[in-house]
Amino acid sequence: MSEMKFEHILVEKNEEGNYAVISLNRPDKLNALHNPLLKEVVDALESMEIDPKVRCVVLRGTKDFTKKPAFSSGADLSYGMGKGLSMKIPAHMQHAMYTKHKYYDLIEEFNKPLIAAVDGFAFGGGCELTLVCDIVIATKRSFFGFPEIVRGIFPANGGTQRMARRIGINRAFKMLYFGERESAETMYDWGHVSFPPVDDGEEFEKLIHEKASWLGNAPTTALMLIKKSAKFGTQVPLKIGLLMEQMGFGINSASSDVREGIDAFLRKREPKFTGGM
Repeated sequence: MSEMKFEHILVEKNEEGNYAVISLNRPDKLNALHNPLLKEVVDALESMEIDPKVRCVVLRGTKDFTKKPAFSSGADLSYGMGKGLSMKIPAHMQHAMYTKHKYYDLIEEFNKPLIAAVDGFAFGGGCELTLVCDIVIATKRSFFGFPEIVRGIFPANGGTQRMARRIGINRAFKMLYFGERESAETMYDWGHVSFPPVDDGEEFEKLIHEKASWLGNAPTTALMLIKKSAKFGTQVPLKIGLLMEQMGFGINSASSDVREGIDAFLRKREPKFTGGM
C-alpha cells in the first residue's frame, strides 16, 4: 500500500491501534463523490485486505476542510455519469448506476471492520456510503439526508434499499420523500449512528481512536465471521443464516485467537490477540 499513489484520498496507518484511516480528500467540493474517488477507496481497501497490520479501517472526510466540515456532500453532479453515456437513454443511466453499485458493494464486502467517521454533511451518495460501513461515529454538528428529490433525482446508490433496512421503511420514506436533513442525534435514535454524537475536535478524534483501536486489537477472524454472518446472513432465510453461524463457529474455533482468549480467561489475564489463524 505504501507504493500506491492516490489523487482523491489520503491514507495513513495507526500502528498502535492496528488500524488505517482513509480520508476523502476533495475539500473544495465538500468531498463530493465521483467514480475515480470511489475506485481509489476500493483499491486502498483491497490492499488492506491482505495487510496483517491493518485490522480495522476508518473512512472519513478530510480534517483539512476549506469550506464546511463534510464526510461527503454526495455525488459530484459536475463530473457527469461517464464517457459516452447519455442521460436521455435509460439503459445508459442504468449502466452508470451499475458501475457505482459495484464500488459500493465492494466497500460493503470488505472483510475487516469498517467505521464511518462523520463530521459535517453526509448527504446523498455520502449518506449511502455510511450505509456500507459497519459502525457510524458522528459529531453533534453532523447531518444525514437524501436531497436528491429536491433536484428531481432518484437516490440510487443503495439509499432506497439499505436505509429502509437500517432504520425502517417509514423513517426511510420520510428522508427519501422530503429531502430533509436529519441530525446525528436523530440518526442515533433511529439506529443508524452507533454511539451518541460527540463534540467535534478532540472528543470526536478520541472516540474514533478508542473504537478503531478496540477493533484493531480484537480477534480478527471472529470479527470477519461476525461481519459476514450479520450483514449477509440476515438477507437469507433464517435456517440458512443459522447454518452460516454454525460454519462460522467451526472456522473460528481453529484460530489462534480462540486459544489465546480461552487461556487468558483461565489464567485471569488480559488476552493479546494477534489476528492469526
